[in-house]
Amino acid sequence: MRGLSPEEQALWAKVTETIRPLSRERLPEPGRQAEPSRPVPPPIAHRPKGPAPSRAAPFAPPRQRIANTLDSSWDRRLRSGDVQPDRVVDLHGHDLERAWQAIDRALEQALVNRERVLLLVTGHARPGAPPVQRGRIRAAVHDWLSASRHRERIAAVRGAHRRHGGGGSLYVILRR
Repeated sequence: MRGLSPEEQALWAKVTETIRPLSRERLPEPGRQAEPSRPVPPPIAHRPKGPAPSRAAPFAPPRQRIANTLDSSWDRRLRSGDVQPDRVVDLHGHDLERAWQAIDRALEQALVNRERVLLLVTGHARPGAPPVQRGRIRAAVHDWLSASRHRERIAAVRGAHRRHGGGGSLYVILRR
């Protein structure tokens, strides 16, 4: 195997400066020796009696996703745009907090009125660098619905047909 030329070494040094490690462990600085790793204790042959020691979880467990309980006829009707929403929630001009409150109120009212299909008009997500502040509501809607107190009553969430806003809208279908 051949070594790197000086130009390749310079290019590789530039590339490695832009990389962020996946692990939170600090990488050794160039020119320094890596610290020796701690010895790993041997595995325990038996499990001690009594309750296991409590350990704080390094992260919260993932939230349950909304169940996908629609049959193919529903999907066909949604794709063709034949479904008329019972309630429309337009989130344009809302900040994140007000948008979440509007969604929660709309779900509550729809359940009380026994409505089946909500249309959430979120606006299109705008790809781009961090200065782009648009599309935050669209990005958060699925997490909000998964965390909602009404999550068990939501049958499915689907992208809306073009006549109802296309990529800037979502259908929320409620269970009967």
